[in-house]
Amino acid sequence: MDFALTDDQTQIRDMVRGFAAEKIAPFAAKWEEEKNIPRALLKEAAELGLAAITVGQEHGGSELSRVESVLIFEELSYADPVVASFLSIHNMCAWMIDTYGTPEQRKAWLPQLCAMDRVASYCLTEPGSGSDAAALKTKAVKEGNSQYRVSGSKAFISGGGYSDIYLVMCRTGEEGPKGISCLLIEKGTQGLSFGANERKMGWHAQATATVNLDSAPVPANNLIGGEGKGFSIAMNGLNGGRLNIAACSLGAAQAALDKAIAYMKERKAFGKSLSQFQALQFKIADMETELQAARIFLYQAAWKLSRNAPDARKYCAMAKRLVTDTGFRVANEALQIHGGYGYLADFGIEKTVRDLRVHQILEGTNEIMRLIVARDLLDND
Repeated sequence: MDFALTDDQTQIRDMVRGFAAEKIAPFAAKWEEEKNIPRALLKEAAELGLAAITVGQEHGGSELSRVESVLIFEELSYADPVVASFLSIHNMCAWMIDTYGTPEQRKAWLPQLCAMDRVASYCLTEPGSGSDAAALKTKAVKEGNSQYRVSGSKAFISGGGYSDIYLVMCRTGEEGPKGISCLLIEKGTQGLSFGANERKMGWHAQATATVNLDSAPVPANNLIGGEGKGFSIAMNGLNGGRLNIAACSLGAAQAALDKAIAYMKERKAFGKSLSQFQALQFKIADMETELQAARIFLYQAAWKLSRNAPDARKYCAMAKRLVTDTGFRVANEALQIHGGYGYLADFGIEKTVRDLRVHQILEGTNEIMRLIVARDLLDND
């Protein structure tokens, strides 16, 4: 069993680390104030192959494994989890089209997504169906053989109003998961509109809005994977998405711990530096141990998904639950070590705590992750 990164993986990690340190970290606070991720940054990320990490090379993707993907998102999130998570969602959409699209669809859409000429958003959650995704109500009615009419609303959509392409899960058939399909809807489509940007605890730079569809006409050629395949596409896409968002928690929490260690060395209390207090030494030792354990588990889950292991879905759920819970806890402890300064925006810790909190909710809440694991264990009993 070899835990070492390959030379290629090390080079990829170092390349992304340099890009994130130069192009993202110095500007994260500014983008939060402006509530905007610059398109120019996304284009620069695409030039490095970060817009379509697991997409095939035929249409401009990087064709890397899930292991390289989590390495990339860990490094991006060390600089800023908001930018990293937004890129994660775009990558998930690109992977769905590459995996389930027809040759014609892949040729039409992927080059634009790989180059970040167009940005994609994932639309599953609705105002009345979050964790119970199979109960979604957004409906697509077919008109002849040429188009669908889509009506409904999608809630909490990252990139709502900002993105150019929306992968919308909608009902084309019976109740339940077998009646769900996936349609690609372009910004500018008649009947497609967006609510105001949500006021959120974190992720301020990333637009989040309701996506509304009022009898929107969508070409039948924009159906991804065939009718009734949408729920399967959504769930399979979320396996990778869960790993990536876990990696975003891991990288940001590591950055918070590193800041806490630096602060302990500099800050003095009662005549000595904080680093000399055994209680704080024990605290950072536990934080580091928990992050390293989470990292190993995440890499194993990514390895399993890359190889389509039979238990990959369970491991993705376990990794998402473990790593996002651990990441938030470590970031919160890092804030505590900073004392009152941790509560101030200038030190960057409070932003990390706010940004990581939602990772325990999105891509399936951590309670749903526990259900997935428990059902797998009981089914195999």
